[in-house]
This record gives sequence, structure tokens and C-alpha cells, in this order.
Amino acid sequence: MTTTLKHSLGTQTEPGTLRIERTLPGPIDRVWTYLVDPEKRRSWLAGGTMAQAPGAVFELRFQHTELSDEVAPERFAAYRETHVQHSRVLRIEPPTLLVISWGSEREDASEVSFELSPQGAQTTHLVLTHRRLPDRKETLSVASGWHAHLGVLDEVLHGRAPQGFWTQLEAAEAAYATHIR
Repeated sequence: MTTTLKHSLGTQTEPGTLRIERTLPGPIDRVWTYLVDPEKRRSWLAGGTMAQAPGAVFELRFQHTELSDEVAPERFAAYRETHVQHSRVLRIEPPTLLVISWGSEREDASEVSFELSPQGAQTTHLVLTHRRLPDRKETLSVASGWHAHLGVLDEVLHGRAPQGFWTQLEAAEAAYATHIR
């Protein structure tokens, strides 16, 4: 069975850099809270803690089993358990910009930026850029992961229960495999 992707693919702007854009329901302040409030962030990505100043370390606590109605496929069995990742706030300019290190506190870690801009009173444009990915394999993994997580965010912001996180991740992975250099 082939799953159709609900959202367009991101683009690889250069080797090691992925950019995904979404128009999300809700005013910018509401979308911002889903980036920085750990309980709200937990509904689509990861709970944990949140730092409010550049240089501060925070915790992302991934609980993928809570994201939708699916159990992780066998090849993702490790993600059935809680996974903890430490990151660092690099820049924070509420409610328009959040830049964090990804998966490491080291200076050479990859980094993710979330840029928000209002599109009218009830929608927000998100540009997610993940930089300094070391190779194609990691870029493919990150692309499909962000694609699926942002799909869950879209559902949550619409007030719907997310369906099929793992199905969407696998469909995105197959699509990005032909899209990523």
C-alpha cells in the first residue's frame, strides 16, 4: 500500500541543509507556544524542558508512542522507549525566531532554526531549516522525521488527533530518498 504525503517535501538548499516550509493554522503567538512550551511541544515533537536564553541547555524528551495511534515498526523499535536529547538555545527572539543545536551541546552540532511570520490574523508561516547535517543518510533521516513531526503539529493545531505518525514517516522517507542528493 502506498501512502500519499499530506504536505509538500522540503528542499535541500545545499549539501547538509534542509528547508521545510508550512503554513500553519493559528496566530503566530499560538504557534510559538508549540515551539517553546514543553507540554505543548510534547504533543508533536518532544517534551522535556526549555531554556529562554542563548547558551542555555535544555532537554528534549521524545516519546514517539504518544504522537499518534500507531506503534513504531520493528526497525524503529528503539523509539518505543523514551529518548532524551540535550540541546542548546543559540538564538531566541519571541515570537519569530528560535535557533537550537540538535542532539548535542557541542559547537559543531547541527542546528535547527524555526522562523515564524504571520500570514493574516489566523495563519502562521513556518520555515524550518536544519543545517550542518553530516551526510546524505542523516539528511534523509532528518528530512523524513521533520516531515512527519510537522504533520503531527499541523493536526494538533487544527484540533485533530494525529493519525499515522510512523506511516507518514515511512512515506516521507521513501519520497525524500529520491529527492535528497
